Amino acid sequence: MASLAELAGASTDLVESEIIHLQRLVATWGLLADLSFSDLMIFAERRSDHGQASSGLVVLGQVRPSTSQTLYRRDWVGRELALDERPTVLRALETRATVEGETTSDSGPTVVHETCIPIVHSGRVIAVLAKETAVHQMREPGELERTYLDVFDRFALMIAAGVFPFSGDDDSTDDAPRVGDGAIVLGPDMSVQYASPNAVSALNRIGVHTNSEGQRFGQLGLPETAVHTMWATGRPTAEELEVGPAVTVLMRFTPLLEDASVTGALILLRDISELRRRDRMLLSKDATIREIHHRVKNNLQTISALLRLQGRRLSTDEAKGAIEESVRRIRSIALVHETLSHAAGDDVPFLEIVRPLVRMVEEGLVSSERPIRFVVTGDPGILPSPIATSMAVVLAELLQNVVDHAYRSETLADALVRVSLSNVGNRLDVVVTDNGVGPPPGFTVQSSSGLGLSIVRTLVTTELRGSIAFAAGAGAEELPGTEVRISVPVQI
Repeated sequence: MASLAELAGASTDLVESEIIHLQRLVATWGLLADLSFSDLMIFAERRSDHGQASSGLVVLGQVRPSTSQTLYRRDWVGRELALDERPTVLRALETRATVEGETTSDSGPTVVHETCIPIVHSGRVIAVLAKETAVHQMREPGELERTYLDVFDRFALMIAAGVFPFSGDDDSTDDAPRVGDGAIVLGPDMSVQYASPNAVSALNRIGVHTNSEGQRFGQLGLPETAVHTMWATGRPTAEELEVGPAVTVLMRFTPLLEDASVTGALILLRDISELRRRDRMLLSKDATIREIHHRVKNNLQTISALLRLQGRRLSTDEAKGAIEESVRRIRSIALVHETLSHAAGDDVPFLEIVRPLVRMVEEGLVSSERPIRFVVTGDPGILPSPIATSMAVVLAELLQNVVDHAYRSETLADALVRVSLSNVGNRLDVVVTDNGVGPPPGFTVQSSSGLGLSIVRTLVTTELRGSIAFAAGAGAEELPGTEVRISVPVQI
């Protein structure tokens, strides 16, 4: 299904700022549907052709109430209608006034009472918000319904005046309270005019057991900072009230405006104690995982130190070389765990591994007699730790191979190794190039019998299910260089 922005862009003449205004309304209009006990739909004029008058309407949005039964079982978003099919909507567009009328729903012969509210942005009517209520449901409401309907009417005036939704406001987070969670209405003197039964229950959870109606927050023992901030700025505010470690209630304050002045407020309350308890558990688990990575890194460093001690006792160069290679591979893996010990989650910015990895090669493999310059370009993005671990070992092996085989002593004056990285979202591409002697004739990575390239081949093609290719570079004939291309799939 197309989004509101896609529908508006394809079917209407609305400009970007007007579409954003409608998107803000849709982000918060679950509140309006619940307050009105009604289905809500947004109608806009279809794009005119060659300067002609619009020939119809298009439905850009639809929301059903959680406080009442819906009238529309089928989705109307994207439906196109002739102007005469919704005359009440057309009158609201033309008169810039709220218009009431009757229509029918698509769920039978039900007669629907329709209230059409012009949606105004920057002084222009850009669409119509239609409140659809079944006539047979229009009975004498109780106190809760009367209060909610009155608050909806005040929001409707704000929509028609172009001051709601508030610019930059987005109340679409998962823990945002709904009307059914508990609602409090404040009067012009900041005192409580009405508190719903669920709001009373939420207040009881935070220790307020007296009758709140007619009282200010301060008189109830509640902080008033958020209320005063909302009143002063005319903007929504939010506050979390914690009573010990077990109870947390979220309050969202929305001002009710009339002639640009705050004349009251709607406060939605939600008990988010369980959500915050889970957040604390996740934070504790995340801290535990980071500590595990830290300890793994320390253990790997201990193993490296023990291997180096063992290497000093060896007498043959071949054995010492094998120990040094093992130490380097362990250090490559330790770099990944070191980065993960400072990061949240199990994904890691791979560039934070590549740079210290290159420094490790420079410090351990390059001497003053064999100067080689390394350059890293590009951004490999965020990688899952298994991919990052394997790629760290692969990159270390490739750089080791360059230092060992790419340069003769007479070619070291301008020795340069480039590591280029890119991540297009589903693939990681790594290109290592040098300006050395190039690969021997007929060389392929599949035919290589060296341990280092065997490790690289196994990790890339088997573990990571990627591809690897060696080729001569584009340098001079005597120093063509080598280009190694690796591409592996990435799924986070």
